[in-house]
Amino acid sequence: MDANELLKKIRKIEIKTRGLSQNIFAGEYHSAFKGRGMIFSEVREYQPGDDIRDIDWNVTARHNKPYVKVYEEERELTVMLLIDVSGSRNFGARGDLKKERMAEIAATLAFSSIQNNDKVGVIFFSDKIEKFIPPKKGKKHILLIIREIISFEPESTGTNIDVALQFMTNAIKKRCSAFLISDFIDDHDYFKSMSIANRKHDLASIQVYDKRDAEMPNVGLIRIKDLETGQDRWIDTSSSYVRKAYAKDWYDQQQKLTSITTRSGVDLASVTTDEDYVKALLGLFRRRGAK
Repeated sequence: MDANELLKKIRKIEIKTRGLSQNIFAGEYHSAFKGRGMIFSEVREYQPGDDIRDIDWNVTARHNKPYVKVYEEERELTVMLLIDVSGSRNFGARGDLKKERMAEIAATLAFSSIQNNDKVGVIFFSDKIEKFIPPKKGKKHILLIIREIISFEPESTGTNIDVALQFMTNAIKKRCSAFLISDFIDDHDYFKSMSIANRKHDLASIQVYDKRDAEMPNVGLIRIKDLETGQDRWIDTSSSYVRKAYAKDWYDQQQKLTSITTRSGVDLASVTTDEDYVKALLGLFRRRGAK
């Protein structure tokens, strides 16, 4: 991809995702991710119904009448995007490529976060950590992240979610809000690392998949390539046995994902490559805001 094409893609994604983050997601994002806690704001005179534990005794003594401390939410957050850059992200039969949909979702989350003055960082992972961008604030930083999301080429093609979660847990010391964006085609067991990551941080998972991941069409003898291993093989899709085995493999992957996220207490949103992701993200934000 040359520089001009890259700049056009960045601008296109910026325009679309900035609008979404400002006009649709702003309130939902704020309510879903409430910040690290409460910080002192001011004192005011005691009013009936105030918690007596909030009385500021020093100010009360000086003015000879009760005053209470007023707190406000500490809004500043650190947001981490864990983005799967394995070979399977290059697949897309029914809509966009998975990596294109992942890029838009990640950019929308990034722009939503800077609307709230949050820091944003990124971990690109395959079956290893490919790149770590430490969290910072500002539009310039966000555009750098988007450029990397669009143009980054990993060294490896495999997938290991466990590695990514362990890296985040060790690298990010203070509690953060994290989004794990992947198609979750991964044979490794990542339950333990997801549970630990969600206890230390505030983790949500976003699955991006193509409908052809779940169902193989009956189109006769075809040659397919495994995008993660690079292996080619011929498959007779007219065989009902082959199609059922393919569908069962997908079903088993989904059962694994649902089980791990449920037991870990991690919210999950699933998005296809040929459908609008806005509804899925809004649903994710609202579920979290209701907790």
